[in-house]
Amino acid sequence: MMKDFTNEPIDVTALPRYETVSLNVLKPKYWNVILFNIGVTFLIIGIALALIVYFDEEIHHLAWLFGLVYVLFLGFTFFLCKISFQKRGFAFREHDVIFRSGIIATNTMVIPYNRVQHVALHEGFFARFFDLATVEIFTAGGISSDIKIPGIAKEEAENIKQLLMGKIQKQL
Repeated sequence: MMKDFTNEPIDVTALPRYETVSLNVLKPKYWNVILFNIGVTFLIIGIALALIVYFDEEIHHLAWLFGLVYVLFLGFTFFLCKISFQKRGFAFREHDVIFRSGIIATNTMVIPYNRVQHVALHEGFFARFFDLATVEIFTAGGISSDIKIPGIAKEEAENIKQLLMGKIQKQL
């Protein structure tokens, strides 16, 4: 026996809007982790530049130019990281998870729980010092995580992982 097939249109204006969801911001302590990473990176770059200028006598007269470019690049990197930090946000709803990021273009990922295959919790060396963790959410078909939510308090990240693992178990 065959059922009657229907394919009614959906009123897209009546669908729930993810834009209206109030997103959680990353923990302010995560900004310290970002600053530390920027500092270490630029310390290494600065030492390398200083050694190059010091040992290459042909470019001694350009040392001020290297220094100026270095400071401008450091400032630009700091500025972009600050904007990126402020624009990131996440939310867990009844049926899905939302993560927003981006500097120039804003990317918003909405992943339904029924697509989640695996959840991982990571604590980097510097993040562990501030009691922070990163939650990685994997869906089918990918070898890398679909969403990485950094800067979450470790206890909250463990609760999020348990929530998602519970959602995965219900699917089985």
